[in-house]
Amino acid sequence: MNNQHIIVVGAGIGGLSAAVDLARRGLRVSVFERSKEPGGKMREVDVGGLPIDSGPTVFTMPWIFESLFSDAGARFSDRVAIRPAEVLARHAWESGGTLDLFPDLSRSTAAIRELAGSDEAERYVKFSQHARQVFETLYEPYILNRRPSPFSLATHSGWRGLARLWQIHPFETLWRRLGKTFQDPRLRGLFARYATYCGSSPLRAPATLMLIAHVERLGVWQIDGGMHRLAQALAQLIRDHGGSVHFNAPVRAITTQGGRASGVDLESGEHVAADAVLTNGDIAGLQRGDLGPRTASALARWRGSRRSLSAVTWSMTGETSGFDLSHHNVFFPASYPQEFRDIFDKDQLPEQPAVYICAQDRTPGAERPAGAERLFMIANAPAFGDRKHLDAATLTGFEAAAFGLVERCGLRIDRQEGACVTTTPSDFEAMFPGSGGAIYGAASHGWRSSFARPTARSRLRGLYLAGGSVHPGPGVPMVAVSGRLAAQTIADDLGYESTR
Repeated sequence: MNNQHIIVVGAGIGGLSAAVDLARRGLRVSVFERSKEPGGKMREVDVGGLPIDSGPTVFTMPWIFESLFSDAGARFSDRVAIRPAEVLARHAWESGGTLDLFPDLSRSTAAIRELAGSDEAERYVKFSQHARQVFETLYEPYILNRRPSPFSLATHSGWRGLARLWQIHPFETLWRRLGKTFQDPRLRGLFARYATYCGSSPLRAPATLMLIAHVERLGVWQIDGGMHRLAQALAQLIRDHGGSVHFNAPVRAITTQGGRASGVDLESGEHVAADAVLTNGDIAGLQRGDLGPRTASALARWRGSRRSLSAVTWSMTGETSGFDLSHHNVFFPASYPQEFRDIFDKDQLPEQPAVYICAQDRTPGAERPAGAERLFMIANAPAFGDRKHLDAATLTGFEAAAFGLVERCGLRIDRQEGACVTTTPSDFEAMFPGSGGAIYGAASHGWRSSFARPTARSRLRGLYLAGGSVHPGPGVPMVAVSGRLAAQTIADDLGYESTR
């Protein structure tokens, strides 16, 4: 093993992915996590003795993890069992109608034809082709690029690349582009929701986010045992390569010496020296100086970015009736755009929130569960968790709005008494300090936002960044990519070549 020591602060997916890449290179790696388990936002909540995934629930782009495990000498399928979802998501509207989307384009097209007519079905086919073009245009020169820029995108494939870049409408908002694509407002709202995957408003987010539609059509998978199994498998892979993962070990400060990061001070009082430090927390906490003044100054240039969405979530068990849930379900109110005006313009809880429900016992090929089932329900909220605390009356009213919407769409949920854990923006702020409860880092508003996130190398030598608040952004596969990009940057800066 190489004597150079790398400390990773935070055992989220970005930090774990970076630690795997560093450890399999032979570097000495130590991960310090304040929580009792790995995963970060990929968390489980215990409800009446049952584990409920209460963070990311959609697993896409498995090849990102297959490559990560393969490079570390392991088979992803041996460590994490996944199965493809037949239905990508089930959608319902308060104004009427339900729609399933599938990995198979022809099945989705047929479903849209039944919902909205042949003309909209044809528009959906063209939309899908365009979403694929956006993904293929941006995947290598942007997502996998360590330091993307408008210039690097424009020159990636010469004049042909420049033409393709212009064709994906980078300067147009997602909402405006979808208004030109679909006439049925239900479909416009459905595909606009992909902006929320980045914690953003479709009214302000760039049209390029439609690439997420193509990513989902490539497949959505379910992880046997829940999403948290992925974090556990990554932690074990680090140990397999001689790295260490320490839980209940919060870091108090990142130390510096000679103008570079030199290690960490733990809350326990212990100092641990390192040749490089990688942080996997939200950069808002670093900017605030939570891990020391030098980290704040190293990230000062990113101050002022608009926070992304927060949420109110309900992890619960209960019996359902009236609506046949799939694993992933989205319920839309009568006026979808108003939700984002309430959140981003008025800084208030939306009066009519859209609602996502993950029915975690609805698995491919399995019978509908009898009796109570595990449900994770989420409604968007402003990231004001460090400024506002939702009192009982306000929270009760918001809960009534969310549960009222799904009931008007046909779903009744009879929650078991005492079997519900509610998480608010203040709770997310407590878990991820400095974020205000923002779940996705900075909002992706405007075309410049694509290049506004910090990349792996900070302005402080020896301090590196990974996670959903840095490039290439939020989402389980994107965060893993951020970790891999950070690991490669560290290895390059330390002059250490890969042994794979």
